[in-house]
Amino acid sequence: QVRLVESGGGSVQPGGSLTLSCAASGSTSSIIIMGWYRQLPGQEREMVAYITNTGVSEYASSAEGRFTISGDIAEKTLVLRMNSLKPEDTALYFCHVSRAPSGPLGRVYDYWGQGTQVTVSS
Repeated sequence: QVRLVESGGGSVQPGGSLTLSCAASGSTSSIIIMGWYRQLPGQEREMVAYITNTGVSEYASSAEGRFTISGDIAEKTLVLRMNSLKPEDTALYFCHVSRAPSGPLGRVYDYWGQGTQVTVSS
C-alpha cells in the first residue's frame, strides 16, 4: 500500500500563490506517474498536472501558464507551485500515484492522498 500525504493548502486572496507538496511512503516501487488532481465544490475530480517516470509533464488547460509541477519520482516527492490563483481554483487538491510493478504493459495500481484544501477568496 502506498501512503500519500499532501500539505501546503490554505486560504489566499485572488492573485496570490500557494505551493503544495506530496510525500509518498510504503510500497513506492515502480511508480510511473505522480500527479495532482482537484475536486471543485459540487464537481467531479479533474486532473491538474502530472509527471511520468519518462520525464513527460502535462497540464490541464486551466493550469498551464500559472501552475508548475516538479519533483523526483525516485525521491517520491511532488510539488505543485500555484501562481495567480483565481476563485475558481478553490478545491480539494489530491496527490495521485500510479504504480506498474509488472511493467508498463501490466496492471496499474492507483493511490490517492486525503487531500489538502485550497481556498481563493477576497
